[in-house]
Amino acid sequence: MGRSPEVFVRPVTMTEGQRLQRIGRTAQDPVKLRRAIVVLMSAQGQAVPDIAHLLDCSQEYVRGVIHAFNDIGFAALDPKWSGGRPRTISERTRRQICLIARCRPRDLGLAFSAWSLTKLAEYLVTAGVVASISRESIRQILRAAGISWQATKTWKASTDPDFIAKMHRVLDLYDHPPADGRVICLDEFGPLNLQPRPGRGWQPAGHPARLRATYRRTSGVRHMIAALDLATGQITYRIRARKRWRELLSFLKLLRQRWPGGRLYLIADNFSPHKHPEVTSWAAAHDVELVFLPTYSSWLNWIEPEFAALRYFALNGTDHRTHAEQGDAIARYLRWRNARAQPKRNFAPGSVIRTWTSYQNKVA
Repeated sequence: MGRSPEVFVRPVTMTEGQRLQRIGRTAQDPVKLRRAIVVLMSAQGQAVPDIAHLLDCSQEYVRGVIHAFNDIGFAALDPKWSGGRPRTISERTRRQICLIARCRPRDLGLAFSAWSLTKLAEYLVTAGVVASISRESIRQILRAAGISWQATKTWKASTDPDFIAKMHRVLDLYDHPPADGRVICLDEFGPLNLQPRPGRGWQPAGHPARLRATYRRTSGVRHMIAALDLATGQITYRIRARKRWRELLSFLKLLRQRWPGGRLYLIADNFSPHKHPEVTSWAAAHDVELVFLPTYSSWLNWIEPEFAALRYFALNGTDHRTHAEQGDAIARYLRWRNARAQPKRNFAPGSVIRTWTSYQNKVA
């Protein structure tokens, strides 16, 4: 019986050869990589048995790849994944599972207020939603629907009847700083107590950095009063033992001395010392306008993200034993930050808050 004719790939151009070599170097999919090697070896004159022996596969597989490449070109290298086993849980049942998972168990007459995958699986079977289901199946169904396990967040809605007007006043100062003065964001940060503060850092796997535990803190607290200058992006601050109107007024006098000319527009929240008669009367007499945020809307104060960065980079992962030591750490960070500060522009330019004509009591 005569020998069957050899099978070789069609003539490959130089461009196609370079593409095959590039796929052989960079392909992440093992199926595509193997098929590219088959085609490349055949183009170099290797016989089917030699290719099959080298790749430890059948000769039928090699011939199939070569024939497919000759017919449809590079599309033959891409794996054709099948859909797998048909779904045993209908789309309607999947929607019902997602709906139940988003309900509170106590509202369904159960004795607990939060689901676990095991409890959810038991309830689905007991309620007759499914005959049986595994925890992994539930996890995949929820993930495919975009439902994830998340921490509960709080949102305090503003009760200010003039919310929109006050918000637009603040946004207008951010967007168009007055030519006759300077816009300053004012707020307090603290309390600064002496405690080990958990943080994150690069450590060998399984060997996290350790902090001591404290149960008695007898050194009291400190408070930081800070002001963010939008024109330069720099922060001015003072750390004090208390945060009464007296400390605030002293800080405002410091700001007035630092910028003696022009009007100061101070954006602040509704903390009672900010509205103390001594503070407001002094501000009116010294060309300082206090621009108050709507109630429960500190997120509109541009200094708030600066406090988040201060907490993350200067305090997290530390264990200061004295207020002087802690104050020095804050001072070093703020000196570093102010040396790299840039003017603050474009506050939330694409945010939905800029389209509001009435207050939305649920922003998150």
